[in-house]
Amino acid sequence: MAADEVEDLLRRLAPQVLGAVVRRYGHFDTAEDATQEALLAAALQWPEEGVPDNPRGWLITVAARRLTDLLRSEQARQRRENTVAQWVLPDQWLAPPADRPPSASDDSLILLFMCCHPALTPAAQIALTLRAVGGLSTAEVARAFLVPEATMTRRITRAKQRVKDSGVPFGLPPEPERAERLAAVLHVLYLIFNEGYAATSGPQLHRGDLSAEAIRLARLVHRLLPEDGEVAGLLALMLLTDARRPARTGPDGALIPMAEQDRARWDAGAIAEGVALISAALPRGDTGPYQLQAAIAALHDEAPTAEATDWPQIMALYEVLLRLSDNPVVRLNHAVAVAMAQGPRAGLDLLDKLAADDRIAGDHRMYAVRAHLLEMSGDHAAARAGYEAAARRATSFPQQRYLHGRAARLAGNDATAP
Repeated sequence: MAADEVEDLLRRLAPQVLGAVVRRYGHFDTAEDATQEALLAAALQWPEEGVPDNPRGWLITVAARRLTDLLRSEQARQRRENTVAQWVLPDQWLAPPADRPPSASDDSLILLFMCCHPALTPAAQIALTLRAVGGLSTAEVARAFLVPEATMTRRITRAKQRVKDSGVPFGLPPEPERAERLAAVLHVLYLIFNEGYAATSGPQLHRGDLSAEAIRLARLVHRLLPEDGEVAGLLALMLLTDARRPARTGPDGALIPMAEQDRARWDAGAIAEGVALISAALPRGDTGPYQLQAAIAALHDEAPTAEATDWPQIMALYEVLLRLSDNPVVRLNHAVAVAMAQGPRAGLDLLDKLAADDRIAGDHRMYAVRAHLLEMSGDHAAARAGYEAAARRATSFPQQRYLHGRAARLAGNDATAP
């Protein structure tokens, strides 16, 4: 198996292995260290010697051995310091073997709820879950939160320590606690999916492994809570958005905006499943932000052409969404919908108001949207400057190439104008 295929396999197995090791032995922070060492050993060994018949079991076995070493080392240190040994070695535990077949509830799902323990702040819950379950590096989690990497490192370390101190058993929480943690769980999955669908950095526009993992975990949560409208809404939103991924890049990896995509390449099966989910969820009761976003995504996906998109209805849905949450990205998307429904000047007026919001004023998406609306209005010189400003702020290489390309195209048009 090639190295990149091994890397993909390890990314899929990482949360399962960590969940199994924590379930069997506890000690979340030490288990994560042991799991990381097992993954590193596999990354070095498997491309040369081949993948074992049971890669998950192999990783769990190696992680368990390493965990034993780490705990013995810790016990020895504590004895030297003449303190009471707190650790229990793995071979003294009576719980089922860690490499037993996964249960119906799946170790990854249990790990997901554990990372959203109420002892943690919401920010710590999300950061820890992105790191332990989503497989994002600390640097990627830091970018998702727009904070320095050192700050995120300290936040994750404190979160692991609090989970350890809480003594929380490894298992799904009781139903009342499960409801309390659900909002954080869904937000975490939403962030993981977004990082996969529109990577914030690196050479690729997508990180399909992260999107697939977010969808897989959302399916697990939906299976656990099939009557929850927001769980169904989030899963529908992911499916309806991911359905467009095959048409979102050209053969050279360049970004293709939705209006120019070949809709025949969209995943019809995912669209049908997403539409069915949101159609069933909306009439059931209170409508939350994930259901509204899924309804917007469904309107895009069901339009036969870009020109046939029902922009007035999308604009109205964004206005309902704004009443639920003062989110600057939602305001930005609302400005686009207004521009498409009422003309670019109306959208630009909303952007002028949004420019006072420090949360998004410097974001490349703000500059890109303004440039697009300026291009629609015919002000090509200002649009070109806007695209170039957006490209300077974008951290994803494909996005940078796309924005520079838009600016260059406008420069070419100006040069050929009479």
